[in-house]
Amino acid sequence: MSVFVTQLFNGLSLGSIMLFIAIGLAITFGLMGVINMAHGELIMVGAYATYVVQQFFAQYAPQSMDYYYVIAIPVSFFVSALLGLGLEKSLIRHLYHRPLDSLLATWGVSLILQQMARTIFGAPNVAVLPPKWLDGGVHVAGMVFPYKRLFILAFVAVSIFVLYMYLNKTAAGRRIRAVTLNRDMAACLGISTQKVDAYAFAIGSGFAGLAGCALTLLGPIGPTIGTYYIVDAFMVVILGGVGKVIGTVLGAFGIGLIGTLTEYSTSATMAKVITFALIIVFLQWKPSGLVSMKTRSLD
Repeated sequence: MSVFVTQLFNGLSLGSIMLFIAIGLAITFGLMGVINMAHGELIMVGAYATYVVQQFFAQYAPQSMDYYYVIAIPVSFFVSALLGLGLEKSLIRHLYHRPLDSLLATWGVSLILQQMARTIFGAPNVAVLPPKWLDGGVHVAGMVFPYKRLFILAFVAVSIFVLYMYLNKTAAGRRIRAVTLNRDMAACLGISTQKVDAYAFAIGSGFAGLAGCALTLLGPIGPTIGTYYIVDAFMVVILGGVGKVIGTVLGAFGIGLIGTLTEYSTSATMAKVITFALIIVFLQWKPSGLVSMKTRSLD
C-alpha cells in the first residue's frame, strides 16, 4: 500500500510539472493556433531569471537568502512575459495563418535564445539552491513526501486557480475566451483581436517562465532545459483538447500517473513508449482530445 501511495504521489508530482510546462502553451496554441517551438526557451528564461535573482541576493543580501525564491516567482513571470510580448509584436503576428512559417521562425528563435544563454551564462549547467524552508519532507507511515514536490503541487494549484479566475471573471479574460471561440465574430463585435493575441501570448509566456522557476527546485538548469519538455508540452495540450484549460489539467495528470505507474513495473523507456502508444490510440478514437470545445462556428 505504501508503494502504491508513493507512486501515486510521484505521478501527481510529475503531472503537476507537466501541467505547469503545458499551460502556457495551451493558451497560445489554443487561441492563435501558433506552433511555438520557442516555448521551451521561454521556460529556460524563467529558470535563468530565478538564477539571477539568487545570485543578486547572494551578493547584496545574503542574510535574506531564504526569501529570494519569493521574489524570483514574479520576476520569472514578468521577464518571460515581456520577452513573449516582444516576440509576438515583432515576429509572430506577421505569421498568423502560416503554420509552417511560424514553426520555422520560432524554432530559429529558440536556437538564438539558447545561444544567448550560452554566451551569457556559459554552456555548463548552473545550480539554483532551493531555500532552506523547502529542505526535508513530510514523514507519514514510513513514506516521505518532499517539501519541494508539495510546494510545486501547491504552486500549480494556485496558478491554475488564478488563471481560471482571470479567464472567467475579468473582462480581459472573457475577451480571450471570445476570440478563442470565434475570432471573426469577436472582431465584428469590436474586440481588438491583435491586442488580445499580444496579451494572451504574454500570459502564456509568463506561465512558461513560472514553469522554469519551478524546475529550478528539481535540479540544475542549462541552455537546453526547455528542449527536454517541449514535446511533452505539445502532447499534453493535444491530449487535453486544444483551447481548454481543464483538458490540459486532465491530460497532464493522466500522463503523469500513467507514466509513473507503468515505469514502476517496467522501465523508464518502456513507460514512455506505453504512454505514447496509449495517447495515439486514444486520439484515434477521439481526435478532439479529452475535452472538446463547443462552438457555433461551422468548420
